[in-house]
Parts: sequence; structure tokens; C-alpha cells
Amino acid sequence: MLRETPSFKFLAAFMAAFACTPGLAQDVEKEIRVGIIGLDTSHAIAFAKTMNAADKQASFDECQVTCAYPHGSADIQSSVSRIPGYTKEIQELGVEIVDSIDELIDRVDAVMLETNDGRLHLEQVIPVLKARKPVFIDKPMAGDLVDVLAIFEEAKKYRTPVFSSSSLRFVKAAQAARRGELVGQVFGCDTFSPCTLEPTHPDLYWYGIHGVEQLFTVMGPGCQTVSRTQTDGVDVVVGKWTEGRIGTFRGIRDGNRNYGGTVFGEKGQQSSGGNEGYDGLVIEIANFFQTGNPPVTADETIEIYAFMSAADESKLAGGEPVTMSAVLESAMRRVAGRLEPFQLNRE
Repeated sequence: MLRETPSFKFLAAFMAAFACTPGLAQDVEKEIRVGIIGLDTSHAIAFAKTMNAADKQASFDECQVTCAYPHGSADIQSSVSRIPGYTKEIQELGVEIVDSIDELIDRVDAVMLETNDGRLHLEQVIPVLKARKPVFIDKPMAGDLVDVLAIFEEAKKYRTPVFSSSSLRFVKAAQAARRGELVGQVFGCDTFSPCTLEPTHPDLYWYGIHGVEQLFTVMGPGCQTVSRTQTDGVDVVVGKWTEGRIGTFRGIRDGNRNYGGTVFGEKGQQSSGGNEGYDGLVIEIANFFQTGNPPVTADETIEIYAFMSAADESKLAGGEPVTMSAVLESAMRRVAGRLEPFQLNRE
């Protein structure tokens, strides 16, 4: 039996209330100085190499990574151990290392928040939002759904553009499916990706986000209920969308851990595409820094993280379906308390 929850109209109204008001677009004639917060993930190096390449494509002409603040997680050893090596590597790209986030903010026009530990993102991003510097937040957007909502609340307060996304969103086939160009109207989608777990984060946030992101890219928003089955080697999460559409995510821990999926539609079935690297995402980040227009809406991002949080709730309930609106309502009630420690620092 489903838990008693508000109607789905509550979910739509709730997410609309947290939609970020776009800030001012950058002057496209001026080079955009980009700063990186967090050098504990390979993404920081890959993105900097793409933006700073001598022969970079026109999409990145206006953007240059100029400085970085290296510190990220203090207790996830797989992240901590990477910082010295990645710091040296990014310096070899001509990027200067700074001693604080405040110093970085003073010296850049836009920010990529790359800290691998999502639990730190709210604290690290608030000064960026207050400074009204457009910011891309790498996956996971935060350490839980409450922090995701709090980040969008602060972005709205300071009118600062922000977005978060996995690179799997910008796979060509998934984008074509979203536009109705792959199989016509989409009736359903099954995606899969690696799904290693990190005890400090909700299960799917750490790596399952990739396959979940592609699922929502194809299906769009509108998921109502979520149920989950887990074994040691795999997670299977089933979402029921409006109009009875079904979307599933398979998180793989055993065997070959790859990326992909199948789209089901009025014209047949097609692959949703696999891992195509980071260029599609970095192009979107550069365009976002130049225009101030996020390529993914706040409401869809919130729904993605609510889906993953609902999957944890379903796991605790023995696989019973959990409504998205119940999960969101519970998290919403905690946002003010989560932001309270930062109140004294507000202007």
C-alpha cells in the first residue's frame, strides 16, 4: 500500500517555488575567468584541460580556468588521496592555486564546484551564490535532498544562476529522445550505469546518478512513485510517471559496469546511448557561463534527487512504492533548519 501523501499537484507547486531566477548574462566579448573548487575528482582536471586547451573548439573560446581551491572531502579517503596529484596536474595547465574560496571568488567570473563530497557543497556554494557568480555543481549536487533544496533556495534568494548535471544527460541519443526525434513519443525507458556505494551518501547519489540522470533526460519530469529492489550486486529502481509511463534504472556493481539503456516509444525501441565523455557537458557549462541560462531546470534536478531519495525510502520499506511528493514534503520542512547556521553570515 502506498503511503498517504499530498497530491501530485503539491509536487509541481513545490518545485516551481524553488525555480532559480536567472542572473545577468556574461559579456560574451570578455574572457570569462573560471575558478574550480575541489581537486579531489578527475572531473576537475578533465574540464580544465578542455577549457584551457591551446586548440580548443569555439564553444570554449570565452572560458579559461584561471585558479583553483584544492580542498574537498576530509574523510572519504578515495577523494582525499587524489588532491596532491591533481593539484600538481592542474598547476601544469597554468592554473593558480589559491588559499580560500573567498580568494577564488574575488578572482573569477564563474565557478565549477567539483568537490567530490556532496556533503560540503552547500557550505562551499553559499559564498559563490552571495557573490552572484554563475556556478556549475558537479555530481552529486549535495549530500541529501534537504541540501539540494537549500542550494536552490539560496540561489533564488541571491538571483544567481546554478545548475547540476551528469555528463550522461548530454549523450546524443538521449537528447534526441527527449526532443521526440528518436522514437517519437516516449512511453518508457530502462537505463543502467555503475552504482558503487559510498556510506556517507544516499545510495544512488554517489554513482547511480549517471544512469538516473539519463533516465530523466529521456522521460522528463513527472515521476510519481518509486520502488526499489536491492541485492549485493545490483539495484533495480522502478518509477511510475504520469499517464502510466514506466521508467527503470539498473545500478550495476557486479560484472561489467557500463552505461546505456533502451527507449521505448511510438516508433519502436532504440538505444539511449552510452558514455560519450565529458565534452557535451563542458560545452553546456561554457554556454551557461556565457548566457546565465541553465540547461537543466531546478525542478527537474530536484525531482532527480527526490527519485534517488525515494529509492532509499523504498529500500527501508522492503521495496514498497514510495510517493515522490511525500519525500519532497518531508525534505522541504527541514530546509529552514539546514540553512539556520548560515544566517549570521548573510548580508
